[in-house]
Amino acid sequence: MAEKLFSNSDRGILLEAIKAAEKETSGEIQVHIENHCKGDVLDRAAEVFEKLKMHKTKHRNAVLFYLAVEEHKFAILGDAGINKVVPENFWENIKEEMLLHFKTRAFTEGLRKGIEMSGQQLQQHFPYEQKGDINELPDEISFG
Repeated sequence: MAEKLFSNSDRGILLEAIKAAEKETSGEIQVHIENHCKGDVLDRAAEVFEKLKMHKTKHRNAVLFYLAVEEHKFAILGDAGINKVVPENFWENIKEEMLLHFKTRAFTEGLRKGIEMSGQQLQQHFPYEQKGDINELPDEISFG
């Protein structure tokens, strides 16, 4: 189910959004989608964050977009470096924007918009480093 939610075209749109966001920042963005989330969605997102080694970025500035399809749950998790500098309600504002799209089943657009919004903040707080900036994490969407 999780892998069927997004067509190849949809995945392409999301990958382009990730690449566009990361082009302007040293931050990293990943999307993980799975069918089920047993328990608390933030706890599960934190497990995935660690499993994907997102906490190992140089500036601790990775963002995970986590979706559990069957339970209609999603979470956005930013690493410690980001959470120190973004406004308190930052993740909630992105979640609300995404939810507007998700309610109309526009999942690709909701995710694309969330990626774009977090990319803008990453750019502001973690600008692209001309020297030595590497893509520390894969841009591919992962499935659980």
